[in-house]
Amino acid sequence: MQPQQIAPGVYGLGSEQVSWYLVEDGGKLSAVDAGLPAFARRLERDLAGVGLAVSDIEAVVLTHSDGDHTGVAPALRDAGARVLIHAADDATLRKPGPKSGDAGVPNVLANMWRPEALKVLAHTLRHGGARPARIEDAETYADGDVLDVPGRLRVLHTPGHTAGHCALLAGARRVLFAGDALINHDLVTKGRGPQVMPRYTNIDTEQALASLEAIAAVDREVDVVLFGHGAPWRDGARAAVGSARAGLATD
Repeated sequence: MQPQQIAPGVYGLGSEQVSWYLVEDGGKLSAVDAGLPAFARRLERDLAGVGLAVSDIEAVVLTHSDGDHTGVAPALRDAGARVLIHAADDATLRKPGPKSGDAGVPNVLANMWRPEALKVLAHTLRHGGARPARIEDAETYADGDVLDVPGRLRVLHTPGHTAGHCALLAGARRVLFAGDALINHDLVTKGRGPQVMPRYTNIDTEQALASLEAIAAVDREVDVVLFGHGAPWRDGARAAVGSARAGLATD
């Protein structure tokens, strides 16, 4: 998937399955999430396509520690970018491994018959997701922080998919990066609009649903909601939350 400008100063990168983003501010960039490891192979070419360079990226702000959101972070860190994550996900960023709770190994295996699960798994493996990066010495942030990075991202703690999952608000751009607090990928949602991630991917799906109130609360500050998986949503944060509350993204 070619990089595209989604809103003024906000660019989407990645693939048909996994998205990550850049926020431009005064000629410098923050990456929001970092996709899968193999995306690094085309990083310079992708950035050049929208007139940007790796050296422009000053920070990588991760919504959470899952391996399909951290893949390019080591390359960006090695080029000089800071890496930031919520304190509750720092341990799993340092040492990735299987989740617990709803996403425990038995539940994951029990759902591998689903065509959408198999397609996502194949895509993840093809792009290096079987060996997520171990990232040491990330800076940590907390709920409510306004991060001193390009775009001045505000942290909304939205646990449930992981313990430290956060949405990030680029207030000046009126864009909310939902990470995996919500998904808008037709492969999983069947065209029903934003949903919470499937139960077998979350540590606590009920908590993930409860956390959506933090997203609804910033509705007046948001024109576009962006996801780790799926197309941009331009009908408001509260409407995205309403869609998710209407039903889980499982059959």
